[in-house]
Amino acid sequence: MSSVDLTKLGANQLKNATSGEMVEVGSLWREQTVVLFFLRRFGCQVCRWMAAEVSKLEKDLKANGVALIGVGPEDLGLKEFTDGGFLKGEIYIDEKKQCYKDLGFKRYNAINIVPAAMGKKVREIASKASAEGIQGNFSGDLLQSGGMLVVAKGGEKVLMHFVQNTPGDNASLEDIAKALGISVSVQAGERPQCNEDVCTR
Repeated sequence: MSSVDLTKLGANQLKNATSGEMVEVGSLWREQTVVLFFLRRFGCQVCRWMAAEVSKLEKDLKANGVALIGVGPEDLGLKEFTDGGFLKGEIYIDEKKQCYKDLGFKRYNAINIVPAAMGKKVREIASKASAEGIQGNFSGDLLQSGGMLVVAKGGEKVLMHFVQNTPGDNASLEDIAKALGISVSVQAGERPQCNEDVCTR
C-alpha cells in the first residue's frame, strides 16, 4: 500500500517546460489518470532510454484516457531532451525538488553515487541506449534519483509508486499496464546481458 499523501503532493508547484506556467501537481490528475515519470536529470543517457521506453505506451495510454507526463528536477539539459523527442508527453520542472522529496526519491552523495552509477543495471541500459543511438552527458544534478507515480483520475488513489533503488531501476511496461488495468500492444526493449567487463546484445 502506497504511503503517498496526494493532498500534500498535489499542492506542490511544477513549471510547464513549454509555457513556463506554474501549475499545481494535483491539476495534472484532476481530469485524467496520469503516469508521472520522474527523471534523474535530462542529460542522463539511462533516463533518456527509459523515457523512450515508457513512451512506447503512449498510444495505448492515450486510447485509455491516460496522460504520460515527464518531470525533471531542473531546466538544465531540457532543450536537448525535448529536441531529441525522448518522451512522448508533456514535460514539467520541479524546481524545488519538493515532489522528489515527498515521493522518497533519494539523493546520492559524492561517495555512494560512483558505485551506483557503475552498477550492472546501469551498464546494461547504457549499452542498450548506445546501440539505439541514444547518447547522454554529465551536465546537471548527478546526485538525484527518480521514479514513477501513477495516479487515478481525480486523485482517487495511487495506482503505482515506484522508487529507484539504483540509477538503473525502472518500472517495466508490463507493471505500468497492470497498474492501470489496460492491455498494451508494445514489447519492452530487451536489455543486453552484462558480465563484469562487457555488455553484449
